[in-house]
Amino acid sequence: MDDEAAEIELLEQNLNKTRQISQRMISILSGFDTRLLKLEKSIMPLYSSTKRLNRRVSNIDRTIQYIGEMSGGQEDIAAEEGIIIRGPQSTELRAYTEAIDRLNASFAFKESGEDSSRTAQLVESGARKLAQLYTTIVAEASSGSPPQIREFTEPSASLAPFAPNLIDELLPIVSFLRTLPLPSTHPSHPAASSIQNALMDAQRGYADMRGSWSRKCLEADSRRAAAEFSDGALGSDEGRIRQGVDFALWIERMLDVAENEHSLLTELAILPSQLQAAYCTFLTPLLSLVSSALNQLTTRVKRALQQHAFLALAAYARLSSPNVSQRWDDIISRRSGKSARDQAAISGKKADINTNTLKEGLHSLRAVCLRSFPELLADIKLAAIPKGGAVDVGTGVVEICETVVKYLQQVPAVQDAVASALLTLGDGNWKMGEGLQVSKGPKLGEGDESVVLEHYLYDIIMTTVNTLTTMSRSNRRPAVGAIFLLNNVSYLSSAILDPSPTPYSDVPVAALLAPPARTALQSQFRTAKAGYFDANFSPLVQVLGDGAVAGITASGKAGTKEKFTRFYELLEELFERHRGAKVLPDDDGGRDAIAEEAVKLIVPSLQRFIQKNREKEFSKNPQKYIKLSPEEVERQIRSLY
Repeated sequence: MDDEAAEIELLEQNLNKTRQISQRMISILSGFDTRLLKLEKSIMPLYSSTKRLNRRVSNIDRTIQYIGEMSGGQEDIAAEEGIIIRGPQSTELRAYTEAIDRLNASFAFKESGEDSSRTAQLVESGARKLAQLYTTIVAEASSGSPPQIREFTEPSASLAPFAPNLIDELLPIVSFLRTLPLPSTHPSHPAASSIQNALMDAQRGYADMRGSWSRKCLEADSRRAAAEFSDGALGSDEGRIRQGVDFALWIERMLDVAENEHSLLTELAILPSQLQAAYCTFLTPLLSLVSSALNQLTTRVKRALQQHAFLALAAYARLSSPNVSQRWDDIISRRSGKSARDQAAISGKKADINTNTLKEGLHSLRAVCLRSFPELLADIKLAAIPKGGAVDVGTGVVEICETVVKYLQQVPAVQDAVASALLTLGDGNWKMGEGLQVSKGPKLGEGDESVVLEHYLYDIIMTTVNTLTTMSRSNRRPAVGAIFLLNNVSYLSSAILDPSPTPYSDVPVAALLAPPARTALQSQFRTAKAGYFDANFSPLVQVLGDGAVAGITASGKAGTKEKFTRFYELLEELFERHRGAKVLPDDDGGRDAIAEEAVKLIVPSLQRFIQKNREKEFSKNPQKYIKLSPEEVERQIRSLY
């Protein structure tokens, strides 16, 4: 045990000595590290300075070498002159531009003299040849047959195409031309002014060619959008609404082209400082085309206002949206902060570009729309004026009633435009010429579009009903006139109050009507139905009554015989009238209801009359006067409907 304790003690002593030696080593290394850091901090500035000096020395050496090469190259410019005279080749464009660069660089090492003039002429010639190549490529991209585009929803990039491979050819040319000396950057360069004139001509040519090409590509669609709507599907009411939308879409396509071309011009302009002048030149043929298309559309609408009113309304509705107007303003001023009139002045042309083409066209369209509202009411009233006195109007639905229904069914498709235009016209001012105070309530303003639309629709409905009533009274046969009124009012009521979507919009006409309009229309239908029964069935009921009947003078049994005879004569006239005059031909449910009411009105009265007079034995041969039994009368009445 003593030996083990002694060994342990010896180990502890050795461990302590080792620990002491380690601490001293750590202390020595820490001091050494501190000295190294101090040394690094002392040497670092010297190292950085030496590095900068070395870089400067290298740059100086290379500059001296380059100057030597350039100076040596000025002894003979024959090689560059041959390249310039030969002109730029698409496969050797880099060699051509390097030759112009070397000629430009010579001005830094040569004094003015004959060689400098010759060099300046070569630089100018090279710049002009490059500008001509630029113009040639642009002309190639802006020629040929315009693309065939059938739908207005096709991508705008395909409207006025610029082949991507030609853009790739132009980009290096544009990049180099932008580096050529100009008076603003190299005022002492003898060729700067001539080079600037050449580049301005090339950029102006670019704008002219792209503007003419864009107009050519859009012109065919402009004719389709503004003119070709009188035949075929476009001659229908739905087609005219679609045509109005398509015309607005065509204007938006023009905006797409203008925006795309501005982006392209920004990329390919060789004089970025003259970008706005070039863009103004580009826009001129497009603005002219838009103005022509708008004038053509307005003129055609004026020639047949009621026929094409919704074409104008549909176009106006879309073109007056904030999105279109904002885009139009953008292409006119094009993010430059300058007005279009200023841009025209920059381009050196008179300010004859009508920058308000769209606004003036919309103003004309709106004026046409405003005129259509009172003219519609005037046309409805004019239809009530008989030509040549009382006439038979028949019993079918008349043209004016169909016209009104089609008109009202088209309103939901452009209700915002109609309401806005009506508000501009003024509440009730569509009643021009009546000599009445058109509005007794508070003046309507912005936000009351739905109210003024309700008032207008109410006036159309009531004017139409009044016209139909007047036309029915002009018939020489009141009973036929009553059928006419019932058929037309029923057609008007069922078409307008139908809750299903119209052929032109998902919104039904009934959704736009105020409760008074719906109530008035339903009341007019009930009045027309009552008039129908009064004119056709009341004489039959009166004959069967106990009171005196016009044309029957006898009394007692003789009077009863005359009443039976008169009743069946009137009944035969009724049957004959209804064989040629259908009641509610397109309303199966309405005919069944009319038949049921007619049966309830006539058959019970006939049964009571027959029963009462059979008991009195008014004749030895009653069948001679009772030609049809109540059951047969009921069957024949139902067969009429």
